[in-house]
Amino acid sequence: ELVSCVGWTTADELYSCSDDHQILKWNPVTSETTRVVKLPDDVYPIDLHWFPRGIGGKKQSQAESFVLTSSDGKFHLISKLGRVEKSVEAHCGAVLAGRWNYEGTALVTVGEDGQVKIWSKSGMLRSTLAQQGTPVYSVSWAPDSDRVLYTSGKQLIIKPLQPNAKVLQWKAHDGLILKTDWNSVNDLILSAGEDCRYKVWDSFGRALFSSQPHEYPITSIAWALDGELFAVGSFNTLRLCDKTGWSYALEKPNTGSIFTISWSLDGTQLAGACGNGHVIFAHVVEQHWEWKNFEITLIKRRTMKVHNVINDAVDLLEFRDRVIKASLSHGYLVVSTSLQCYVFSTKNWNTPLIFDLKEGTVSLILQAERHFLLVDGGGLYLYSYEGRLISSPKYPGMRTDILNAQTVSLSNDTLAVKDKADEKVIFIFEALSGKPLGDGKPLTHKTEIVEIALDQKGLTNERKIAFIDKNRDLFITSVKRFGKEQKIVKIGTMVQSLAWNDTSNILCGLQDSRFTVWYYPNTVYVDKDLLPKTLYERDASEFSKTPQIVSFVGNQITIRRADGSLVHLHMSPYPAILHDYISASRWEDGVRLCRFVKDQTLWACLAAMAVANKDMTTAEIAYAAIGEIDKVQYINSIKALPSRESRLAHMLLFSGSTQEAETLLLQSGLVYQAIQVNINLFNWERALDLAVKHRTHVDTVLAYRHKFLEDFGKKETNQRFLQYAEGLEVDWNKIKAKIEMEIAKERERAAASPAVRT
Repeated sequence: ELVSCVGWTTADELYSCSDDHQILKWNPVTSETTRVVKLPDDVYPIDLHWFPRGIGGKKQSQAESFVLTSSDGKFHLISKLGRVEKSVEAHCGAVLAGRWNYEGTALVTVGEDGQVKIWSKSGMLRSTLAQQGTPVYSVSWAPDSDRVLYTSGKQLIIKPLQPNAKVLQWKAHDGLILKTDWNSVNDLILSAGEDCRYKVWDSFGRALFSSQPHEYPITSIAWALDGELFAVGSFNTLRLCDKTGWSYALEKPNTGSIFTISWSLDGTQLAGACGNGHVIFAHVVEQHWEWKNFEITLIKRRTMKVHNVINDAVDLLEFRDRVIKASLSHGYLVVSTSLQCYVFSTKNWNTPLIFDLKEGTVSLILQAERHFLLVDGGGLYLYSYEGRLISSPKYPGMRTDILNAQTVSLSNDTLAVKDKADEKVIFIFEALSGKPLGDGKPLTHKTEIVEIALDQKGLTNERKIAFIDKNRDLFITSVKRFGKEQKIVKIGTMVQSLAWNDTSNILCGLQDSRFTVWYYPNTVYVDKDLLPKTLYERDASEFSKTPQIVSFVGNQITIRRADGSLVHLHMSPYPAILHDYISASRWEDGVRLCRFVKDQTLWACLAAMAVANKDMTTAEIAYAAIGEIDKVQYINSIKALPSRESRLAHMLLFSGSTQEAETLLLQSGLVYQAIQVNINLFNWERALDLAVKHRTHVDTVLAYRHKFLEDFGKKETNQRFLQYAEGLEVDWNKIKAKIEMEIAKERERAAASPAVRT
């Protein structure tokens, strides 16, 4: 009889249920099949779902029980050994689907009677979430288990568990919707219908992809656990697709309709319940990794082929167990199998470093230049390329099963993780110790964050993080946070995808219809007006709709278009060379490079770099080259200042850091200069506060204020100024003499101190 449902307990054990009333257990490794239990003759199984494994951080090695829904209106809680623990009358007519939530605290069932019901773990009815006139064929939980997605004819409905909360409903297909799935990692929804199409949606009901019509209705669809792939089943058809919708592979097995697809926990294989009584097993092979001159392909489950395109050399890498995840970057290939982790250097493929894994199922590998991160069900583990465990960061409410490359970022000294409980928060850790960075407070943004990325080069205390929020705005901020809040600055809008360069701090992004490269994003903290001049932009319409940046290595950017094809872009090599010069303080070489290239963008980058590093001479040359004459004059006036402290303070003012400039002057005992800075910026209140507090130059502040109001023909209305001005005569000669005395005093101090002129 036809097989109606399948489900994996471990990566090597599958249960299947059929209309012949049998539940069978399969081991695809040893090809063994055993009968678990024969159900009563009146029980026709429809759907099966295993109780989730990881509860409260304690990982059970395998699932222990499952829910089975049947055509007699009941669902059955059945143990792994086949004992029926409980049968519950649930619906009038068949129970068409049953799903545990991610925590295992609730079960949702849907039936032919059009009802959606929520049950407790033990099978007690908690609530009837919805009632409608048409059968509900499929149901899925939201990633945080607070909403339920179910079908209603041609419509999809997302209903929150809280009463009176807003319900989202939209027409998804032109025919009956047969199957849905909602992934917890990427928060995307799949739907399959009798209109012979499958579609990908985001959690707001916006269509991201719609397939061409197939020959037959789509009878099954399912996400792989990590949300990178999904599988589609139809009559004699099995298709493997990328999360953006395009198809990797199409198989035409002799199966009849595939009614259910279930992915194994490690995402390497799937099983399908077939209409002709077969169970189909399929393994994902031929994954592909590229880095510089190396191409690596998984040709069999335990074999990789390495191809060096420069000399055409080919190496075969054999593994003891099947390959689950791999990553190739920074001169190393990191491969995790079901039990071990292998680290290969691209210089020598023969002697990998091998160490055993704690948990087994690695869901994500991220690499930086000095170390790499493994994410599995148990936690985050940072290893050196010698295989030494460096740290294992933890944060409150940690759920590692839902992390992916967009929500975790790694650099040589820092690890950033986006929180799931509060999507506005990013936790930042010191890589070597695993402790929270700085004062231990996470970085908080005003709206939900979608994607994060740390820059890869430069000094630790200048580490920057770029992130995209849900409005698709791109922001940048510093990660070293001791007490003082570093500004979060917006540098782009409508950004779909971003990537940092692996060898210098250059950021690229796809924004709206343009491809943009920020050659020196730090410019926003140095001279905001200069930022547009440090960008490279080109039209991105050739990449079609919703392209994604795959990598940014050296001066090559790889972009994947919506149809799955890869496009390689080449960027000018000069900005990266300039970054190298400046990090080595080779300013003259930097100027020489800019003169050779004769590019305004490069000069603008050099100007910003010079100001950031307080190199006034180079800044003057660079600003002159881009025609910013007012800034050249200001820099000259800074160079003419007598003391080093004054020069540094005015450099901070140049970058817009008024508060820091004032603090520096006050710490250096240059009170008059601090007051004068506030007068020049028309911060009258602050200037008066400082004068009163330090009992000096109150008359100077009042004189400048009086002159300012006189120039505009205004009368003084501020009570504080009126109070201090009572009985005070403004004598400009006296004030000028005082100011000259202050400047002379500063000159004497500068001459006495051995400070080096910047």
